[in-house]
Amino acid sequence: MATETLQLQLSGMSCAGCAKSIERALQSCDGVTSVNVNFASEIAAVTGDGLQPKQLITAVQDAGYSAQLIDRSQSSPEDQRDDAQQLQFFKFLAAAILSLPLLYTMFGHFSWTSGIPVPALLMSPWLQLLLATPVQFIMGWQFYRGSYHALRNGAANMDVLVALGTSAAYFYSIYLAWFAPDYHPHEGLYFETSAVLITLILLGKWFEARAKGRSSSAIQKLLQLQPERALRELATGDTEEVAVADLKVGDIIHVRPGQSIPTDGKVISGESAIDESMLTGESMPVAKHDDDVVMGGTMNTTGFLRVEVKQIGAETALAKIIQIVEQAQNSKAPIQRLADRVASIFVPAVLVIAALTMLTWIVFLAPGDWRSAFEATVAVLVIACPCALGLATPTSIMAGSGRAAQAGILFKQSDVLERTQAVDTIVFDKTGTLTEGRPKLTDFGLFNQALPQATVATLVHSLEKQSEHPLAQAIVNGLVAHLGNDDGATDAPKIQQFNAHQGKGVSAKATYHDHSYQVFIGSLRLLEEQGVHVNDHAQQLLRELQTQGKTAMAIAVDGELHAYVAVADTLRSTSKEALQALRRRGLKLIMLTGDNNHTAQAIAQELGLDDVIAEVLPEDKANHIKELQATGATVAMVGDGINDAPALAVADIGIAMGTGTHVAIEAADIALMRADLNGLAQALEMSRLTVRNIRQNLFWAFAYNVIGIPIAASGLLAPWLAGGAMALSSVSVVLNALRLQRVKLNRQ
Repeated sequence: MATETLQLQLSGMSCAGCAKSIERALQSCDGVTSVNVNFASEIAAVTGDGLQPKQLITAVQDAGYSAQLIDRSQSSPEDQRDDAQQLQFFKFLAAAILSLPLLYTMFGHFSWTSGIPVPALLMSPWLQLLLATPVQFIMGWQFYRGSYHALRNGAANMDVLVALGTSAAYFYSIYLAWFAPDYHPHEGLYFETSAVLITLILLGKWFEARAKGRSSSAIQKLLQLQPERALRELATGDTEEVAVADLKVGDIIHVRPGQSIPTDGKVISGESAIDESMLTGESMPVAKHDDDVVMGGTMNTTGFLRVEVKQIGAETALAKIIQIVEQAQNSKAPIQRLADRVASIFVPAVLVIAALTMLTWIVFLAPGDWRSAFEATVAVLVIACPCALGLATPTSIMAGSGRAAQAGILFKQSDVLERTQAVDTIVFDKTGTLTEGRPKLTDFGLFNQALPQATVATLVHSLEKQSEHPLAQAIVNGLVAHLGNDDGATDAPKIQQFNAHQGKGVSAKATYHDHSYQVFIGSLRLLEEQGVHVNDHAQQLLRELQTQGKTAMAIAVDGELHAYVAVADTLRSTSKEALQALRRRGLKLIMLTGDNNHTAQAIAQELGLDDVIAEVLPEDKANHIKELQATGATVAMVGDGINDAPALAVADIGIAMGTGTHVAIEAADIALMRADLNGLAQALEMSRLTVRNIRQNLFWAFAYNVIGIPIAASGLLAPWLAGGAMALSSVSVVLNALRLQRVKLNRQ
């Protein structure tokens, strides 16, 4: 049975401890192999065989939380989070209205505010009880519910701390009201403390929910790119407006100027410039003509296009980009493990510290002063916040990966986003990576006149048509001028026993004009293996072509050297600029190619590369990556072809050009959606900034608790101030992460 991944939208989590509880609950379900719960996005990614959504949802509900299967065709997780945000806001608003009178009574508690009049009615314990009770048990019910489920599951979370601290203040005040009738109203009651604490925490939760929603806005923006309707062409030539979901492969759609392209397809008529910046980050519109590929979600700017639908639904480029971004945001980075370990013991440790605080005040600091001991203990309970620890990593990952996606850089996993900044060596494939990947025939000549040039051209043309290699296609297109017809189809040779010699060339038996020829086209190595003699003059000519940066190939017919061809692939216009930016980072740059050494050295010298590994067979590329890793280097491999896939998979970081093959992109860790190596420098920069942001978040999350808890325990912090500080700690961590969304990724 095929492995699948389901996503659940969660609600009811209050801290990283809740995420761990849900992970344990889902892990116990049948068929589940791995679970990642992202506290920041409130999404659980469940991977396994034969997953049953109802069973997964029930497991989450039994753990005390809510869940529903994410179905983007029905609604988005963002819609559900918006509803949760609104509910949190209304809870805060109601709590604030009830707490404001209680907050005003605090002016009567301090000598320095004694001049501010406080109505006697507000000081009544029964009015305060009336105002505080709805806040405690209606608006604050979520904390009791969360505490119950956490304790039932053998864990403790932030809800436990909030419920314990506010309940202590609330019930202690009831005790004073009922059993201590001679108390002084301005000295004993803590109704305002419990109510204001809950109100401030609800406010913090609302801020936190809004900020978390902003950190995941990248996916929402991507979802908004695809239009809902399309104009489908009928057999009569007329059009009808249909839902994009109703389109089928092979349909013809019309795209007018100013409209978004509904789905992936191929232009069959028309010319236009397409704005692809929303998917690739490329600011300049791309010209499109007949047979060019267009992607759903991009914008048609100027001309009218008729497009044949090639991909629909989950197979479109936009859908795959969304899937990759979600995968990165919902995975767990290695740096998160420290925070998870701390969060797992955090609440029990705080409960112990609170108990010790109470004991220390009663026994040593202020014997008999229960009020001071009580306030210090409550302050410790409410200032402690595991939320900030739980949010530190995932919010940075979400913001960083989302910003990178907007620039056309797709990190497939969060650990890749973390590890990329540690790369010190980058290995480049040549064709399609450093070069355009669209080589052209530059030279074609004979070494002898035993066969007419037209005959040799026809044989080579027919043989290379059997190959899909870019160099073969360049030879086919370039030889048309030497043929007596447009495409060599008329009276074409009959090709048999075609064989592709990986990394060396091709061979076949060709029957032409009743004569059978054995033809070899490729490197000198191939001809030497076949026993073909290559004289000094031929070797010198081929070397001269190679020193010019061309790929030269010899042609042997019936065991004799007859001709040569040379193909050149132009460098990408941005390659030099991008490599300069990488060199400024102190990286070692290496080219790994199957081309002969002379050609490779000429290109490497022009680009200023540090090293060249040439004449490498496709199956040996991965071995060379391993050899570099064995020296202690952290290696990134950049490629775009099928033969690059093993090397991309072996490298510490595999980077595929988005213009490359699907195999290469699947094997890679990072996909650059535009044919521009400047994206590589941007990926390294985004990784560096994200890791730095995570470390900042973790530092402040730890520092906040390390500093705040002792201050609270010393009695220097009123409980309501501690509650406000706790609420703001999570918000500050998320706001720091959101700075990544404003990063300007320059081309250099």
